[in-house]
Amino acid sequence: MSELIAKETNELLPVMETFYSIQGEGFHQGRAAYFIRLGGCDVGCVWCDVKESWDASKHPLQTIETIVENAKAFPGRLAVITGGEPLLHPLDKLTAALHAAGFETNIETSGSSELTGFWNWICLSPKKFKAPITAIVPKSNELKVVIFNKYDFDWAESYAAEVNPHCKLYLQPEWDRADIITPQIIAYIQQNPKWELSLQIHKYVNVP
Repeated sequence: MSELIAKETNELLPVMETFYSIQGEGFHQGRAAYFIRLGGCDVGCVWCDVKESWDASKHPLQTIETIVENAKAFPGRLAVITGGEPLLHPLDKLTAALHAAGFETNIETSGSSELTGFWNWICLSPKKFKAPITAIVPKSNELKVVIFNKYDFDWAESYAAEVNPHCKLYLQPEWDRADIITPQIIAYIQQNPKWELSLQIHKYVNVP
């Protein structure tokens, strides 16, 4: 490893967990993926199912080199950076190292912090608790809106009006209210077919 690459990959990031599974949501649903969940979040969704990720100080720091080497141990070459809110951290060096190792890089973000990193796919999942930065919205490849109640449909449409024409549009039921919300989403999509349904299939098949 050259001195420059060694320096670049020595940067530390708080890693809550990493795991190899399938992407359970959105456009890449069903694909084998290596997930890198970074600690730290300033959005604070009340229905978040990984609240333990919020405090970055509770999670061990790992070098980028270690993160990438761990990812390379698995055959899939789709890396999904998530959180928490991953954009609280500078991600240029991590994504560059992942690309150099042959990975596609996807991010799942609320868009509430400045966009860094080199991405093959940007999944924007805006939250009411802290709005996305305006500049991120048109750069998104995928808009995935979690629907908690009937008022969220109008809110989803406000972002659909701001994304680029090629952005994929998904509505996803909040997990704890899926029995109630999913039929409403289906009915809404039938009347508004630009949207598609995203389900958290990893929870249905009981994988991480």
